[in-house]
Amino acid sequence: MSLKWDPGEVKKKSSLNAILKLLRIEHTLLDLPFTYAGMALTHYLITLREVVLATFAVIGLRIAGMTYNNIADADIDRKNPRTARRPLLTGDVSFRDAWILVALGSLIYFASAFFLSFYAFILSPILYIVIMTYPFAKRFHPFPHLHLGLSLALIVFGGAIATSGEYVNNLMEAIESVPWTYFFAVLFWGSGFDAIYSIMDEEFDKSMKLGSVAARFGSRGALMFSLANYIISSLFLLIAWRLYNLGLLTLASMIISIFIMFYQVASCFIDIKNVPKAFNLNLIVGVIVSICILIDLLL
Repeated sequence: MSLKWDPGEVKKKSSLNAILKLLRIEHTLLDLPFTYAGMALTHYLITLREVVLATFAVIGLRIAGMTYNNIADADIDRKNPRTARRPLLTGDVSFRDAWILVALGSLIYFASAFFLSFYAFILSPILYIVIMTYPFAKRFHPFPHLHLGLSLALIVFGGAIATSGEYVNNLMEAIESVPWTYFFAVLFWGSGFDAIYSIMDEEFDKSMKLGSVAARFGSRGALMFSLANYIISSLFLLIAWRLYNLGLLTLASMIISIFIMFYQVASCFIDIKNVPKAFNLNLIVGVIVSICILIDLLL
């Protein structure tokens, strides 16, 4: 893979494939373990109803967020040779259909939050606003990666509220139920891998005066930023393991994930062409840890 690689490019000509590429459906599936881990780490009883509604909430939010991200960035993506083949730009998905997807995803998300609990519903705009404003972050500052990391971490937040909202007596108790150490582990992990991803658009972002650590500090600076984020994420992971009395399986998954994070950075320092491979490898980190947390707590 070259630095022209784009996970959103349409390669198979079909309406279904174009929509799946627009939504990055595989990333939606990777988000779900964060939700379930957030639910499990509250240590409240989890019901099937909560799992189903939380799943629909994540899917709805991903549909709305990813589609709106493509709409908001269309003018920028059209000028970028790496992203010019995305489905909205090739016409495989029309802007009308994209707006329908935004509305549908938003409806699914807020309806799911409403039926979960009062606290899930009143806190739902926080997740929505953060995720829907992500495409504008790079227009204002060089650290949009932290915004993306926050978007991922809020999925853990949402999972916790989905469960605790049924049991707590007030809003403060609901917020206190969130596994904050795991929240911050996910935040800095997400920020770290997005900084690596930004290297592919370093020159383009400079030419368009868009914010990213790669555009501001170069590819080496982006890798150092990523490394710093991964160190912080690793510390939060290990604190979470101790704080939540997790088992050896989770500890092993965290050690493997920490190794993968540092391997990514090292491989990109060796050869910058490894960025696409590093990005794809990184996607399994959160899944490994979240699934092992679930196994430790629920089995």
